[in-house]
Amino acid sequence: MPVDSGAAPAPAEVAAADSAADASPEPAAEGVKEIQSSLQSLELKANVTAQEDAQEVENEVEETKRHLNVVFIGHVDAGKSTAGGQILFLSGQVDDRTIQKYEKEAKDKSRESWYMAYIMDTNEEERVKGKTVEVGRAHFETEHTRFTILDAPGHKSYVPNMISGASQADIGVLVISARKGEFETGYEKGGQTREHVLLAKTLGVSKLVVVINKMDEPTVKWSKERYDEIEGKMVPFLKSSGYNVKKDVQFLPISGLLGTNMKTRLDKSICSWWDGPCLFEVLDRIEVPLRDPKGPVRMPIIDKYKDMGTVVMGKIESGTIREGDSLLVMPNKSHVKVIGISLDESKVRRAGPAENVRVKLSGIEEEDIMAGFVLSSVANPVGAVTEFNAQLQILELLDNAIFTAGYKAVLHIHSVVEECEIVELIEEIDMKKKKEADPKKKKPKRKPLFVKNGAVVVCRVQVNNLICIEKFSDFPQLGRFTLRTEGKTVAVGKVVEVPPVGNPTF
Repeated sequence: MPVDSGAAPAPAEVAAADSAADASPEPAAEGVKEIQSSLQSLELKANVTAQEDAQEVENEVEETKRHLNVVFIGHVDAGKSTAGGQILFLSGQVDDRTIQKYEKEAKDKSRESWYMAYIMDTNEEERVKGKTVEVGRAHFETEHTRFTILDAPGHKSYVPNMISGASQADIGVLVISARKGEFETGYEKGGQTREHVLLAKTLGVSKLVVVINKMDEPTVKWSKERYDEIEGKMVPFLKSSGYNVKKDVQFLPISGLLGTNMKTRLDKSICSWWDGPCLFEVLDRIEVPLRDPKGPVRMPIIDKYKDMGTVVMGKIESGTIREGDSLLVMPNKSHVKVIGISLDESKVRRAGPAENVRVKLSGIEEEDIMAGFVLSSVANPVGAVTEFNAQLQILELLDNAIFTAGYKAVLHIHSVVEECEIVELIEEIDMKKKKEADPKKKKPKRKPLFVKNGAVVVCRVQVNNLICIEKFSDFPQLGRFTLRTEGKTVAVGKVVEVPPVGNPTF
C-alpha cells in the first residue's frame, strides 16, 4: 500500500512541534520525525479501516439471505436423519460419490435404507445402532433463506441432547412415521413424539412443520386415509401443547428416503390427492419473529474450546457482536474482548441475532467458562441469580410423586443444566378463568400445599449455583425452561420474576 511519505503534518501538530523546538532546540528534529511517523501510521490505519469497511459492506450485501435454525425432532426411527440427509443431498451439499460411499457402508452393515442418515449421523456409534446421539449440524440454502439443520436425537435416553438442539432452533420440523405401528408407538404415552412437541414449544420453537414421512412404505402407499388419520390425531395434541394450528403449523407428506415432495412438488402419478407445497417451499416461506439486533448482547454459551485463545460457541439471542467489542462473561463477571468471530466456517467482522457463532475471546481462560454462562453487554449485563419465580405447567409427574415445596428436579434453561428445588408454591392458576397471572395484585388466597398433573402453578425455584436468566417477558429465549426427573420431562415453565438487579436472591 503506497503511503505518501511527505504527508503534511496537521497544523496543530506543527504548532506543537514548533513550541517543542522553542523549549529545547536539540530534540526538536526527533519530535518532528516522531510526529510524522505517527501521522503515517494513522494514515495507514485509516486506509486499512476504509478497506475493511468496504469489505464489510460487501459482506453485508452477501448476507441479504435471512438465517434460520431448523431442528428435526420426532420419535426414534421416524426418519429424521434420513430426511435431513436427503435435504443436504437435494440442495447440493453432498456429492454423489459420498452418497455411494455411504450406500456401500450401509449395505455392509445390511442396513440399506440407512445410507441417507449417515450424512447427518457421522459417528460410528450412531451408524451401528442407527440412532442419532448428538445433535448433528449442517447447512443448506433455499431461494431466500440460509438454514442450519440441527438433527436432534429421538431416543428418550438422549432427550437432554434434544433439548440443547431445540433451544437453538427457530423452527421445528416434526418428523412422523406413517408406517403402520410406528406412528402409534411414537404418539402413545411415553412416546417421544409427544415429549418432543412439548419441549419444542417450551424451548421457543414457534413454528412447526409436521412432516409425515415414509409415505412410500408398502403398508402406506401414499394413502390419504392414513395421512388424514395422523393429522386428525396430531391437531388436538398440538393445540393442547400451545401451538396455533392454523397459523403456526403446517402438515405435509414426504418420503425422506426417496426425496419425494422435498425439493420439488409431488408428481400426480405418485400421489393424486396432494396439491400443497413441497418441504423447501414451506421452509422458505415460513415467517419467524424478528429479534433485536440493537438490543443488549445475550449469547448463552453451549460449548468452549482452546484454539490459540479461548473460543466459545453459541447462538446470539439478542444484540450484535462485533470484533473488538468488550463484553462480560456472566455470572463470573469476567471482562473479555472479542478478537474473532466465525460463522459456520467463514470469518466475519460482526454477527447478529439468531446466528450460531464461534467467538474468540481474550481476557479469560477456557477452564473459567462453563456451558450455561452467558456472553453479555457490559452496559446491560444479564442477571445472575440463585432463585426466581416461575409459572410452571406440570405435564406428568413420576408415579405417586406429588408436586410440593421441597420437590427436586433438574432445570434446563437455555444451555444451563442445574439441579433445583421448588421452595414454595405461590399460587395455582386456573387457566380457564385467567390467561395470565398478575404479579402486582396481592391475593388473599391461601397458597396451595401441593398440585397434581396438568396444573399451572406459580412457584419459587432455587438452585445452588448462580445461573444467568431473564424474565420471559424481556427475553423469551433466556426465560423458558423445562424440569426433568429421572429422564422424564415433568414440567415446562417460564420465568415470571427475578430478584432485583444485582441481587442473586429476593
